[in-house]
Amino acid sequence: MFDTHCHLTSPDLHVQVKDVLRRALDKGVRGAITVATGSHDAPMCLELARQFPQVWCTTGIHPHQAQEPADWYLIRQIANDPKCVAWGELGLDWHYKDPPREAQYKCLEAHLDLIEKARKEGIDKPIVVHCRKSLPDLLEVFQARDLPPEQFVFHCFTGTPEEASIILEFGAWISFTGVVTFASAPEVAEAAKLVPLDRLMVETDSPYLSPEPVRKTRPNEPAHVAMIARFLAGLHGMDYQDFESIVDANAARFFNITLPE
Repeated sequence: MFDTHCHLTSPDLHVQVKDVLRRALDKGVRGAITVATGSHDAPMCLELARQFPQVWCTTGIHPHQAQEPADWYLIRQIANDPKCVAWGELGLDWHYKDPPREAQYKCLEAHLDLIEKARKEGIDKPIVVHCRKSLPDLLEVFQARDLPPEQFVFHCFTGTPEEASIILEFGAWISFTGVVTFASAPEVAEAAKLVPLDRLMVETDSPYLSPEPVRKTRPNEPAHVAMIARFLAGLHGMDYQDFESIVDANAARFFNITLPE
């Protein structure tokens, strides 16, 4: 199994990262992508990716960091490293009033400017999307850009089946966290049933969103990703091993990586 989205630089995980990765390996989790949220942690993500062969990283600015100082040169330089496999996470988040929408839009547009310029320079990486209560506005921004829809993955999907259909029609991928296992989120499970197996990925988003049956466990860890995969396999009426093979191949293809044996 492979965790396509976690935050190993989060203090809860970073202080014990060797043990976190050992526990993951003990559960059959062969690798993970540690996702950047800003200039402050993107270098740490790359450091971890260089230190551990089973870890890769991203580079980018989370919408929650839209008003923080952004070192776009640093974000771009990290993208040059072969252990950096994606941009992001980036997007829009309308759940809270801060950062203001104007600041989030400005940050997102700057990020996409950087990505489009990098593509022209030969750096062509997929994009990890953060979308919370902002789907119509976010898609409007993406559709105005010259970026392939199939290079976007909407991570931590927590929306409705209708919203999943809109994302799929756009042409992007969808990734699910432990939220899909929650009895309180039946609409997310219904949405998961709609996602074609060739555009589906699995993640923990740890240290957040521990899945059932360990929902009360804090912090969440990459070791728990198989619990989410088993739940999704059941939704699709599939044998777990067959489902695991498919989603692992999806991750390898989307992020252009070779998973450890």
